Amino acid sequence: MNTQKIRNFIGNYVFILPALFMFAIFSLYPFFKVLQLSLTNWDGISPAMTYVGLDNFIDLFTDNAVFWLSMKNAFFVTLMALTVQNLLALFLALLCDRDIRGGNVYRVIFYLPPVLSGIVVGLIWNWIYDGNYGLLNHFLNFIGLENFARAWLSDAKSALVSVAVIHMWKGFGWGFVILLAGLQSIPRELYEAARVDGASTWVVFKNITAPLMIPVFILVSILTILGTMQIFDIIIATTGGGPGYHTEVPITRIVSTMIGGSKFGYACAMGVVFGLILLAISMIQIRVSKMMRQV
Repeated sequence: MNTQKIRNFIGNYVFILPALFMFAIFSLYPFFKVLQLSLTNWDGISPAMTYVGLDNFIDLFTDNAVFWLSMKNAFFVTLMALTVQNLLALFLALLCDRDIRGGNVYRVIFYLPPVLSGIVVGLIWNWIYDGNYGLLNHFLNFIGLENFARAWLSDAKSALVSVAVIHMWKGFGWGFVILLAGLQSIPRELYEAARVDGASTWVVFKNITAPLMIPVFILVSILTILGTMQIFDIIIATTGGGPGYHTEVPITRIVSTMIGGSKFGYACAMGVVFGLILLAISMIQIRVSKMMRQV
């Protein structure tokens, strides 16, 4: 009997060995390698690595204003996505949850932006935002608001908001799909009973839809925060972090430090700090979600 248990135990682990091997090669090894490099001064080319201990981290916290500006920019875009993007996704999901004509067509259209490449989306919006022949400025001139026309991605006052709009346009679709799936999982009998009792649309949403959708809201918020904090491709395709670091985000700062500055060790230290920040945010969200489920 004991031999059979051992065989079953070994057999079970044999099946997951390929997955464990892939995880170790592509996740565990890079993770520990980044930790090792974060303690060195390395240019990425020379075989020699100078051990500097915690100097990279000390410098990052005491003398790297650009990195923390990039964190601030990422938090701003994340806040915009959490509010405007997800509210738009919820509004559209509520509309498509009803029996409307062409509902399936709308669902496909709303999910198209997330499917597109971030680089392609950035290039399209570059044309829309262009200060000379951009579609947005032409529209403003047409309706008599030419005073508001500007080079949207080159103006320090509007660049970050413009990038946030691009990100929200590209990202609202997947939130829409998740929220719509959550709405369709709510039993229709609850809505029918509420209508029989004469409940208004707002009362139905407040007392039936919102409470039952809390787990879905939490899931969408977690994915929104983690996804937006790691925004990269849209920034590269539009502003590259400019003008004057006004649209710089953590990933672009890390890449610039690593490739442009040939400071691989320092960039790894930035990556470790950024990863710990994302981990802390995730832990807080999980804690808050547990508290909300208990209410």
